[in-house]
Amino acid sequence: MVLSTAPQPFPSSELVRYLSRELGLSENALALGVKQAQLEQAPLPVVLWRFGLINLDQLDQVLTWQDTQI
Repeated sequence: MVLSTAPQPFPSSELVRYLSRELGLSENALALGVKQAQLEQAPLPVVLWRFGLINLDQLDQVLTWQDTQI
């Protein structure tokens, strides 16, 4: 379990679209990830990786994409 002392923002619609379109995650997988990320106050990409919904290369891809969005 990943726990953060700072509340995590709700995942942006751009991130959810990216995960769906680029990585092919289903709505159910995303819903599970978002729910768990909120419960744990953890970043969505990390939760998806920890649950095995994305692999380490995909996690790196998502984090790289997020860095370019700022």
